[in-house]
Amino acid sequence: MIEARHLRVLRAVAATGSFSAAARELGCTQPAVSQQMKALEQSAGTTLLIRTGREMRLTQAGEALVRHAVGILAGLTAAEEEVAAIAGLRAGRVRLVSFPSGSSTLVPTALAALRAAHPGTRVSLVDAEPPRSVEMLREGDCDVALAFRYGPGGATEDWTDLVVRPLLTDRLVGLVPEGHRLDGAGTVGIGELAEEPWIAGCPRCRRQLVEVCESAGFAPRIDFATDDYPAVMGLVGAGLGVAVLPELALESVLHKAVRTVAVEPAVQREIVALTLPDLAQVPAVAATLDQLALAAAR
Repeated sequence: MIEARHLRVLRAVAATGSFSAAARELGCTQPAVSQQMKALEQSAGTTLLIRTGREMRLTQAGEALVRHAVGILAGLTAAEEEVAAIAGLRAGRVRLVSFPSGSSTLVPTALAALRAAHPGTRVSLVDAEPPRSVEMLREGDCDVALAFRYGPGGATEDWTDLVVRPLLTDRLVGLVPEGHRLDGAGTVGIGELAEEPWIAGCPRCRRQLVEVCESAGFAPRIDFATDDYPAVMGLVGAGLGVAVLPELALESVLHKAVRTVAVEPAVQREIVALTLPDLAQVPAVAATLDQLALAAAR
């Protein structure tokens, strides 16, 4: 196998014309140069240098190898510089996937801080709800997935093969239209909404809603279902039903005709950032996880 260090020595010998001059240029001994040239000729399977008087001259094979060595060593140097830039966070790319309420709240703060600290790091963002976002991570379509899971009694997730960075606990809040009989109530039992029409959210949130209502002794009448939080707000504000939304979602979607109430029993979801074990060692990915955690802490 031809090694890059041998090519560097060959190029120095070709440029200087002797082992001793090449040794001085490379900062090593003449025997070391001679030894590396013997190893290179053994790898190449042919003579690369011949002595003519006091000078070393390249054979035809040596000339061909030097020509290629220029491009090979230049490419290797460029690769080393690019890797060093990525390792030093002067460059790098992170593909982030997030659910909508995370994209509108945690992600902007985290990415603004990341760009300020490491302007060479580029982050792309795609919206996807779990479990699809987790599948994208495992399939290699993203580097970090912002996801959520509900607590005991809710959907369970097997994330044992992933690096899980807990971010925050997000409580579900009840939404009723302005002027509703429960408008102004501090806390309501979920059973008090048994006769109401419901606006449900994403499939996972919808399943969680049904489970919570069934545990309270009733099946919710779901008239509308949408993943769009502003649409949920609009439907509730128009008096078409009640809903529950994560508190995180309320930070970016407010409606003047909607009132919030605390719901019992309390339902919470855990917000996490996920990545693969190998990716967690990549500096740009680790920095992204850190900034997401700081944004959640704020």
